[in-house]
Amino acid sequence: MIGLETERLVFRQWQDSDHEQFSGFFSKQQNARFVGGIKPPEESWRLMATYIGHFVLHGYSYLAIDEKKTKKLIGTVGLWNSQPWPEPELGYWLLPQFQGQGFGIEAGLAVKQFAIETLNLKSLVSYIDPKNEPSKQLALRLGGKYDTTIELLDFGPHEVYRYR
Repeated sequence: MIGLETERLVFRQWQDSDHEQFSGFFSKQQNARFVGGIKPPEESWRLMATYIGHFVLHGYSYLAIDEKKTKKLIGTVGLWNSQPWPEPELGYWLLPQFQGQGFGIEAGLAVKQFAIETLNLKSLVSYIDPKNEPSKQLALRLGGKYDTTIELLDFGPHEVYRYR
């Protein structure tokens, strides 16, 4: 997945220099409420390191995404499948200033194609908090279909959007 590109985006591994923006995202309730909640800087650093570790173990993860034109970090779109996770997930979050510009659909379609065509994943879903309307709309635009609602580990109820 590292080096995956779209017309406007480049996927890359997280760097220590990303932590300020990463931590800034997770320091605000309006950003973090649907992706595990507010985290202090040390905890957000550990989360970023977890994304890197997941990549080392699986060859895919939530990767940093840069806008090609500006070389600015815009957020993450990627795949997650940790040990207790029910099945592989297509997940995403974007820094607020980059939302609503089509970056989520562009990156999500690239990751979905990679998951299906390169990794040959047998299943692919997005787990979405029922109150997270923008994420549900993006999942639908990516071709996901509502499947069911589950209790997602200790994250509470999440709707499952399945990609075929």
